[in-house]
Amino acid sequence: MLGLLKRIFDSNERKLKELQEIVDQIEALEPEYEKLTDEQLVAKTDEFKQRYQAGETLDDLLVEAYAVVREGSKRVLNMRPYPVQLMGAIVLHGGDIAEMKTGEGKTLASTMPAYLNALTGEGVHIITVNEYLADRDAREMGELFRFLGLTVGLNVNSMNKTEKRAAYQADITYGTNNEFGFDYLRDNMVLYKEQMVQRPLNFAIIDEVDSILIDEARTPLIISGSARKSAALYQQANTFVRTLKKEVDYTYDVKTKGVQLSEEGITKAENFFNVDNLFDLNHVTLTHHINQALKAHVSMHRDMDYVVKEGKVVIVDQFTGRLMEGRRYSDGLHQAIEAKEGLPIQNESMTLASITFQNYFRMYNKLAGMTGTAKTEEEEFRNIYNMNVFAIPTNKPVVRNDRPDLIYKTMEGKFNAVVADIKERNKKGQPVLVGTVAVETSELISKLLKKAGVKHNVLNAKNHFREAEIIENAGEKFAVTIATNMAGRGTDIKLGEGVKELGGLAVIGTERHESRRIDNQLRGRSGRQGDPGESQFYLSMEDDLMRRFGSDNMKAMMDRLNMDDSQPIESKMVSKAVESSQKRVEGNNFDARKNVLAYDDVLREQREVIYQQRYDVLNSENLYDVVIGMIEEVVNDTVDMYTSDEDREAWDLDALIEYVHANLVESNYLTKADIENKEPEVIKETIMEKVVQKYQEKEAELGSEQMREFEKVIVLRTVDTKWMDHIDSMDQLRQGIHLRAYGQNDPLNEYQMEGFAMFEAMVQSINEEVARFIMKAQVRHNLERQEVVKNATAVTGDQSKKQKKKTPFVKGETVGRNDPCPCGSGKKYKHCHGR
Repeated sequence: MLGLLKRIFDSNERKLKELQEIVDQIEALEPEYEKLTDEQLVAKTDEFKQRYQAGETLDDLLVEAYAVVREGSKRVLNMRPYPVQLMGAIVLHGGDIAEMKTGEGKTLASTMPAYLNALTGEGVHIITVNEYLADRDAREMGELFRFLGLTVGLNVNSMNKTEKRAAYQADITYGTNNEFGFDYLRDNMVLYKEQMVQRPLNFAIIDEVDSILIDEARTPLIISGSARKSAALYQQANTFVRTLKKEVDYTYDVKTKGVQLSEEGITKAENFFNVDNLFDLNHVTLTHHINQALKAHVSMHRDMDYVVKEGKVVIVDQFTGRLMEGRRYSDGLHQAIEAKEGLPIQNESMTLASITFQNYFRMYNKLAGMTGTAKTEEEEFRNIYNMNVFAIPTNKPVVRNDRPDLIYKTMEGKFNAVVADIKERNKKGQPVLVGTVAVETSELISKLLKKAGVKHNVLNAKNHFREAEIIENAGEKFAVTIATNMAGRGTDIKLGEGVKELGGLAVIGTERHESRRIDNQLRGRSGRQGDPGESQFYLSMEDDLMRRFGSDNMKAMMDRLNMDDSQPIESKMVSKAVESSQKRVEGNNFDARKNVLAYDDVLREQREVIYQQRYDVLNSENLYDVVIGMIEEVVNDTVDMYTSDEDREAWDLDALIEYVHANLVESNYLTKADIENKEPEVIKETIMEKVVQKYQEKEAELGSEQMREFEKVIVLRTVDTKWMDHIDSMDQLRQGIHLRAYGQNDPLNEYQMEGFAMFEAMVQSINEEVARFIMKAQVRHNLERQEVVKNATAVTGDQSKKQKKKTPFVKGETVGRNDPCPCGSGKKYKHCHGR
C-alpha cells in the first residue's frame, strides 16, 4: 500500500508516464517517415520553419520533428534512438535536466531538442566539459544536422574573432562552458559593434550539467591584466610562518580547514616584524600576508590541493582530479604557496571583467542539461536555475553488484586490502578501475601495486593527456587502471572480449568523496547498457571524511573489540552513517554556493546596467542626447550642492562658478552676474544654455562626424575605466564584509546597500568625467578608440586581485559641513566627503 501511494505521488513516475505517451506518438510515425526519400525528409526542415513562422509553437512541432531526427539518425549515423533517449530528449526541450546513466547515449538524445529549437533561427548552444568532446560531437552529430539542412559551428579557444562569429551564426554551436562565458565577457569589452561575436543567448543544452552548474558554480570566469606587487612581503611572511609551532602559535580546525594565530603567535609576529600592534590599521597588509602564508603551510597540501610542475604551482580540481592550468588561487594565496615551495613569485592581476557560471547560464532564455548524476542536487537545480531533474530509466536493467562499504581501522590496513583485492581479480583477468580522491593516493597505490608485481596504468592530474587512450583500454582483460575522481568523464569504458564472463568491470573506490555524485559517477563507469559489473568502496577510520564527521566513537569500539587491521566492518549501518555525513557536506556546499550567488547577484544587476549602456553606445549613431543628458545631471547635482542651504547668504556661488569654469566652459562664458539673485532651477537652465552653446561651437569646429566619434571615444573609455575600478572596489568590500556580523549586522544586506551606494557614486563619477572630457578636452583629428588595459588575458578561476588598494576615508568625530575635509584635500567637507 505504501509503495502504491509513493508511486501515485512520485512526480518522476508521473512525468515518465507523460513522456511515454509522447514517445508512443513519435514511434507511431516511424512507418510513414521510413517511406520518405532523403529529399522529402530534408524538406521537412523548411516546412517546420514555415509552420513556426506562421504561428505554430515548438511544442506543436515536437512529435514530427523528433521523428524526422530519429529517421535521419538511422540513415546518417546508423543509430536508432531508443525510447528512453526520446524521453530524455523531451525533458531537454522542456528546459529541465535528464538524468541518464553512463552509456545511455546522451549525445544522441541531445540532437532532437537541438534540431527542434534551431528551427527558430535564434541559435542553440551545446556545452561540453572539454574541447575534445566538443570537437568530437560537432563532427559526429554535425553530419546528421547538415543532412537535415542545418548549419553547425564549433567554438574553440584557438579561433580568431571572424571564425568565432561564423561559429555563433550557425544554427547549432558546440563548445565549452569556459569559451562561451569568456566570449560574453570579451564582447562587452569591444570598441566596435562589428567586433562582437555572440548573438543574444537563446537555448543551451549542457552536457555533464552537474559538473558545470554545481562543481564549478563558485568558479568565476575572469578577464585580467597584470598588476605589479612586491614579492618581498610574501617571502618574509613565509620565513616567519616556518618558525611557528602547531597548538602553541596557531590552531587548525580540520572540519573548516581554518587556521588562526594564537596569542603567543601574535606576540611572535609583532616581535618578528618589529610592530607594536599587529591589528593596527597600518598593518592590514602584513596581517593578510601572514594569514595567507599560514594557510599555505597548514591547510594546502602538495599533490593533493596542488602540484608543482615545471617550476609552477598548478591547482588540482578537487572534483575531477584534473590539473587546472592557468588558474590561480585568489587574494595572494597562490603567491604564498609559491613562497612556501621556493618558487619565483608571479605578479598578481587586476580584474577587468568577471562572471560566474551561475549568472552566465541564467541569462539564456532556456536552459537544459543532461548527466548521469543529478538527483542528489535536485533542490539546488530547482532553486537556483528553475530546472527540475527527471531520472530516465535505462534501456536495459542495471545488473551491477554494488557491495556494502568495507571499513578498516587504519589507512594501512585499507590499502593492503585494496591491493590484495586488485591482485586477486587481476589473476583471473577481470579489468579493475581504482578510483582515488587525491593525486598522492593514486601514486601510493601505484607504488604498492608495483611491489605486488601488478601491471597497471595511472590516470591522474599529472598525466591526463593520455586520458582517452588509457580509458579506452580500461575494460580490456587484465587491465588495471588507477584514476582520480574524473575517471574519464564523458568517455565510455567498453568491455573487451571475454570480460562479461569474468563479471565485467570491477570498480574499487579507495575512499568516499564528500559528494555522493562523485561516488555515483565512479560506480557508473561499470555496468553500462546491461553489462555485468561490480563496485566496492574501501574506507578507513583515518579517511578525511570519516575524521571530519565522527569516526572517534567507531574507532574506540574497534579498539575495545581488539579488531586488527585485517578485519573490516561490513555494515549497511556504517554505510548509511557515511552517506549522512556526505549529505551534511553537500548541504554546507550548497549553502556556500547560494551565498556566493547572493553576493554575485548584487554585481550581476550592476553588470547588466553597464553592459547594456555599452551596447547602446556601440549601436548608437548619435550620442549627442546621451552626453547632454549626462552633463545635465552633473549641472543639476552641482547647483543643488552649492545652493542647498535655505539661507541664500550661505550659497556658495563663487565656488559654483569656479566649478563650471574648471569643468565645463571657459571663464568668459559664465559670470556671477548671470546667476546672481536667481532660483536654482533658473541657474541650472542658464548654465545648460552656456554648455550647449559651447558644445555646438565645438561641433562646428570639428565637424559632425568627428564629434560623434569623439563622444563614443570619451564615453567608452570612461565607462570602462570606472567599471574596472568599481569591480576592484566591490571585491575589496566583499573580502571584509563578513566582519560586519560582529556588529550584529547582516553582511549581505550591508554589501547590497554599500554596493548600491558605490554603484550610484560610480555612475555620478562617469557623468562628471564624461562632462569634463567632452567639454574641456582638445580633440585630435586622428581620433582612435583604445582599450583601457592592454594584454588582457582570460583565465578561469579565482584570480589574484588588483594590487592598488584605495586608502579608506574613516569618518571619526563629527565634522561640520563648512569645516575643512579631514581627508586632506583642502576642500570644505560638504564639497568633498560630505557630498
